[in-house]
Amino acid sequence: MDFIDLINKRYSVRAYKTDIVEDEKISIVLNAARLAPTASNRQPFKIIVIHTNGKEQELLTIYQRKWFVQAPIIICVCGIPESAWVRRDSRNYLDVDVAIVMDYMILAATDLGLGTCFIAAFDATNARKVLVLPDDVDPILFTPLGYPDNFSSVKERKSLEELVCYEHW
Repeated sequence: MDFIDLINKRYSVRAYKTDIVEDEKISIVLNAARLAPTASNRQPFKIIVIHTNGKEQELLTIYQRKWFVQAPIIICVCGIPESAWVRRDSRNYLDVDVAIVMDYMILAATDLGLGTCFIAAFDATNARKVLVLPDDVDPILFTPLGYPDNFSSVKERKSLEELVCYEHW
């Protein structure tokens, strides 16, 4: 698929089939994360792959939308703050790195006909408990991973004129 077609095709899926996602496709999605660029190539993240079957109630304590647990897989990208690159002015690039990693996985999934939804509005305390995270690791982003059970609607986006400046603000 052409890249522009791919980014036009991607949408936030909020209804999933229960069909199993093939291991080969999961590996391709995870490998996309491995290949994602990170600041100073530090790769300050760890990915947790969760099979939802039998864990729905526990996972719903993390994000309380029924569609979150419809997909057979949920992926969490965790950040390791101590491993992240820090700019001279103390700006830590962990969140940027993790967002890029998630974007690479989401685009790879879209290319394979899989659906995803970028989720940041979750209960971090419950995520820590459910995922048994060490104190020095932060859950940053989640996405379900599965076959979409709906179709995308027209994307509402601002115009380029509203988003782009040339030469200065």
